[in-house]
Amino acid sequence: MTDETHNKVLAIVANIAKKQDTEEKVIVEDEISDTENEKDKKSSKLEPVRGLPKSGRFWKSKKEKFSKINKTKGLRNSFEKKQALRVQMQKTKEQSKQLLEEFKQKQLERKERRRQNIERAAENKRKSEIVQVITNTAKLKRMRKKQLRFIEKRDTNKQIETNK
Repeated sequence: MTDETHNKVLAIVANIAKKQDTEEKVIVEDEISDTENEKDKKSSKLEPVRGLPKSGRFWKSKKEKFSKINKTKGLRNSFEKKQALRVQMQKTKEQSKQLLEEFKQKQLERKERRRQNIERAAENKRKSEIVQVITNTAKLKRMRKKQLRFIEKRDTNKQIETNK
């Protein structure tokens, strides 16, 4: 090789070496900053390792204070939506009240009809009774206890008047 070509090759090798040095420096600086970030992350994330709880309930997590919990305020409705909801709730309440009143009214009607049916049945039973008037009170004294149990007192004057 001639001196001229030899010098060119050395210059090229020197340039390559400089590029590699600068790239290594950049890589080393990136690695250093990455390791510092990882150390910061690890230091913030590192918590003491918890052993098994005495109760044996390993799935139970450590409780946080209520003041540490992030609370959301939830969705807020607009004024128009609130008004619409109020109107809707009022309508549904009125409908439910109306249905309850109808149900109570039906119950009252059923009770009244049943009471009337019972009264009518009792009245029909009284009308269909065979009545035998006992004028001789001595008969009552001669009757046995069992026969006396079946005797009922009635006001026969009403029946006589209704039959006329």
